[in-house]
Amino acid sequence: MKVKGGVVISYGIIGAGMMGREHLLNIKALDGATVVAIADPHVPSQEAALALHPDLKVFSDHKALLESGICDVLVVSTPNNTHADIVLDILHHPNSHHVLVEKPLCTNIEDCYKVLEAAKARPEVFVQVGLEYRYMPPVEKLISIVKSNALGRVKMVAIREHRFPFLVKVHNWNRFNVNTGGTLVEKCCHFFDLMNLITGAVPLRVMASGSQDVNHLDENYDGKVPDIIDNAYVIVEYDNGVRAMLDLCMFAEGGKNEQEICVVGNYGKAEAFVPESVVRFGTRTNGREGVEQIEVHDDRIK
Repeated sequence: MKVKGGVVISYGIIGAGMMGREHLLNIKALDGATVVAIADPHVPSQEAALALHPDLKVFSDHKALLESGICDVLVVSTPNNTHADIVLDILHHPNSHHVLVEKPLCTNIEDCYKVLEAAKARPEVFVQVGLEYRYMPPVEKLISIVKSNALGRVKMVAIREHRFPFLVKVHNWNRFNVNTGGTLVEKCCHFFDLMNLITGAVPLRVMASGSQDVNHLDENYDGKVPDIIDNAYVIVEYDNGVRAMLDLCMFAEGGKNEQEICVVGNYGKAEAFVPESVVRFGTRTNGREGVEQIEVHDDRIK
């Protein structure tokens, strides 16, 4: 597998659970990239990764993978509460490895600052957080409409995610706030990232109301019942006067779209729908009859 200049980028994946194996498949689809190793202490996850890519070198912990020196880039797809220690180990290691860390970066603000400072001390290392919603074709199209000023000055952003409950993960780590940082961190950091990107501003105030009303209430793990919320409303006020809102429900499988993103400016309105992959855009001047509907696809996606 070669790219221009004959360079092949070697990836290692730390955490070979559900998300790690998704990264494995995605990297395999890229020209000029190959996954050479995984690190995971969970034997069933190791075996599942090897079933997808038999040539992998397998390590039981990330420190052994770091010492091997066989990777250019490391993907961190472990439980959220382990991100900080692993990324800090990578950034403090004498060998340079670029890093893609799954969202959220960390589960608390203090650890985020530690990682930021460590990253600043390694300017030769590229560190990216896996906030991929901004690259989904319909969302990317919506953002391009906003940035073109076709809506005028953005005034309101509304994001609705109505979806299925959290999936089962290794040892059910995603059932508890202490591991995930809470639903609004674990899942909804995607949407707060989009709000910040679209508004181009700094959040000043947050108001929220949420609860665990339906999901996981009948589950019990070593005497503990899951404590993650399954629905919430969140309002964010920004320093440029824009307001943004999140409407989350995780027991709402009976809908056509999982995400609906709406941006309103003083000239017009744009909406993106996922997975329908449709964007609608209209202006106040042209009214309802002038609304344009665009089906958005990216043929590069394999």
